[in-house]
Amino acid sequence: MNSNTINIALPVLQKEFASDLSVVQWTLTGFMLALGTFAPTAGYFGERFSYKRLYMFALLGMTVASVLCALSWNAPMLIAFRIIQGAFCGIIVPASMTMIFQTIPRHQQSAAMSIWIAASIVAPAIGPSFAGWLIQHGSWKWLFWTNVPLGLLAIVFAFFFIPYYRLKVPKGFDLWGLLTVTAASSLLLITLSQGSGWGWGSASTLICLGSGLLALALFLWREMSIESPLLQLKVFLNRRFTSTLLLLCIVMINFFSGMLLVPVFLQNVQGHSPLDTGIILLPSTLAMAVMSLVVGKLYKVVGPKPLLLVGVLLLIVGNLPLAWLQIDSSSAYTLLWMTIRSIGLALVLMPATTAGMEEISHEYIGHASSIQNWLRNVFVSFGVALFTTLLSSRSADHAAKLTNEDAGPQLAHLSTTMGINDLNILSTLIVVLALPFVFAIPSKRKKERAVDGALSDPVR
Repeated sequence: MNSNTINIALPVLQKEFASDLSVVQWTLTGFMLALGTFAPTAGYFGERFSYKRLYMFALLGMTVASVLCALSWNAPMLIAFRIIQGAFCGIIVPASMTMIFQTIPRHQQSAAMSIWIAASIVAPAIGPSFAGWLIQHGSWKWLFWTNVPLGLLAIVFAFFFIPYYRLKVPKGFDLWGLLTVTAASSLLLITLSQGSGWGWGSASTLICLGSGLLALALFLWREMSIESPLLQLKVFLNRRFTSTLLLLCIVMINFFSGMLLVPVFLQNVQGHSPLDTGIILLPSTLAMAVMSLVVGKLYKVVGPKPLLLVGVLLLIVGNLPLAWLQIDSSSAYTLLWMTIRSIGLALVLMPATTAGMEEISHEYIGHASSIQNWLRNVFVSFGVALFTTLLSSRSADHAAKLTNEDAGPQLAHLSTTMGINDLNILSTLIVVLALPFVFAIPSKRKKERAVDGALSDPVR
């Protein structure tokens, strides 16, 4: 929810702090950078201090940062506290996923992941409409105040209901691994988020990209050459984990392209308010959440492969008609195909996540979760940067052609619609790339681990 409720508030913050949009935009960009940068650290700190303690610490940090955000009286302060909030949120996500696979018995993990995925889907989907309602009836500060009671309640639940355990205490702290992965994540994410503004061929972009790739290469070399790395890259040797991770990364690009393009069409072209846009898309969000819960039961019966295949095909079927949007397309038309697309997403996200993670031994679950969330953030940032840049360029190209054809007063709306249609074709083609990874997933899991459940020889 924290990742995108701020989108709706950007114009309000711009007016509140008398700042340029390029400045207040960093309340979103800084959060996403911190979210992606700190995800790789969860594996080490979870093993070092236990995932229960790490999870509670991250929840407390997110809650305190939310209070500081609400109390901010200028843009730089808000940006700084949003970055801190993003850092703690970047730990919460992989830590919570790790605890599912380490503390919940195997036969209940698919159901647990269904609930986890449903929450992770619904929260960002309803975020804009929820934020619009809060701002309309209150203040932008309530975007942060609402985190406080929920954060405190989550800490209480975590204290009483999550077991304390440590499966393995790291022998040492990989400081150079932390520094290089932080530098690589930050530089690459900055490149992807700012490249369109700087210009993709500019010196700033190329230097930032080159430095990020160099830091990434140093990180990979470091992790493969020491005994106790920050991230155990050997999890990539598991074919099922690697195939499902690549599948997830591709699908997440498609997921966030839809979250970007469809609201732009409904608001900028058809003139719907943010709140109305959220209401129009709410049924598709609810369908995704409900289907995520159903998939947990289907997973136990048919396994991941059939669900993934049907899910990817539904994504293709639901995405392609969105490339035929017209200025006067009905809301029912948009909702129909978004719902089909959402059901496809539900059929992919939980099976892909569970199928890969359940193959990893308990000892390396934390590392696998950190890697998965880290790469998903990088690919999401890449997708958002790619589609944002292409939307501007394709809309401008269509506007230039329509000017010559005397398109009239609807020039801007028509060119934007045509640009969105172009990108929905691209988004569909990207989903097609996921099909080979579905067939690459081994049909059978490895032999069941000796202990059905999470805790094998815990260090208490």
